[in-house]
Amino acid sequence: MVLVNVSSMDHVLLVTLDLGGTFVFAISGAVVAVKHRLDAFGVMVLAFAAGNMGGIARDVLIGAVPPAAIEHLSYLGMSVLAGLLVFFWDALATRLSNPVLWFDAVGLAFFAVAGAQKALFYGLNPVMAALLGMLTGVGGGMLRDLLVLQIPTVLRSDLYALAALAGAAIVVAGDALSIPAVVTTIAGGLACFFLRYMAIRHGWHLPTASSGKH
Repeated sequence: MVLVNVSSMDHVLLVTLDLGGTFVFAISGAVVAVKHRLDAFGVMVLAFAAGNMGGIARDVLIGAVPPAAIEHLSYLGMSVLAGLLVFFWDALATRLSNPVLWFDAVGLAFFAVAGAQKALFYGLNPVMAALLGMLTGVGGGMLRDLLVLQIPTVLRSDLYALAALAGAAIVVAGDALSIPAVVTTIAGGLACFFLRYMAIRHGWHLPTASSGKH
């Protein structure tokens, strides 16, 4: 699969979203590592895993190889910077209540729309582009949680994957309607973050499975 004709402005937008998502998700990974009292190397590993796994999975699936996170040092640099900031000044990152959830929400919004946009740029059909946007958003958080033996956030009851899918769907719908990519990415990112915000602050969630007990 090859990259379709993309303007320089759209390319800059995609890279900005990718690097922004990498940095924020890397912070969430580093915060989790600090909470589990990992050493400096462990903090960097979780920062890189959380910040890049979603994008790597996306790039491999659409044939954009080698993945951007491996080909360009800027992604590693963003991950290391985030890891160092949290490791040496963890009080700044952990001052918020539930800091991982908030950094996760911002990173999810960045990656959901970036994943959908890049999938469209590589010629994927709208349905698969939206699903790939969702995968890009949830991939890093899943690996981060698994590395510290937690149930991944995406599998819990609060809105997570659905928020990413909603944001990605807005990007895809905007592309079908020939709306400028900048407009749809902003709208999709805000919608994704709003759903996560409501889930975190007000308990919005999907129905949970019944245990069968009455």
